Amino acid sequence: MNNKILTLVLSAFLLAGVPAFANATPAVEIYEFEQETPTITISVTESTLHIAGANGQVLQVYNVAGVRVMSVKVEGQDKKIELNLPKGCYIVKVGKVVRKISIK
Repeated sequence: MNNKILTLVLSAFLLAGVPAFANATPAVEIYEFEQETPTITISVTESTLHIAGANGQVLQVYNVAGVRVMSVKVEGQDKKIELNLPKGCYIVKVGKVVRKISIK
């Protein structure tokens, strides 16, 4: 008899202690931003870099190791810059626009 009463009391305590719902905050919040269409265009022909729409911006060129190898302020809406760099892949950044280029 004592076992049945003890089992009923223990069951009642366990059921009463269970929450009806649980709240959880997400560990990562995802924000969606409207992407602006970039007005800056970057193209390369052999070792000549053509930049359009970046007047007053700073052009930065990085090698694949992430080391900045060149930095130039772009003067004018349409600019051609001669890259005196060895053959290879580089990362070009102008403002918020980033492109990968290859010099052959």
